[in-house]
Amino acid sequence: MSFVNDLRIIHKDQAPKLAIALLGVIAIISIYIVGYDQGQLFSLVQGNQAYDAMWIHEFTHDIRHAAGFPCH
Repeated sequence: MSFVNDLRIIHKDQAPKLAIALLGVIAIISIYIVGYDQGQLFSLVQGNQAYDAMWIHEFTHDIRHAAGFPCH
């Protein structure tokens, strides 16, 4: 006896469009955070003190330079 495996064809139009859109939004937000945030994100919680501390800027400082973003 021989068994024949059924082949299933996945069509390209069945791509998870919601997942692709969500990854795009996450990528855009990540680029903003790494490249341009100078305390604006934490100012929602810390107030004006966040502009002096710039926590995200300090944590992503080397990533900024590696990606070509000027920061000082």
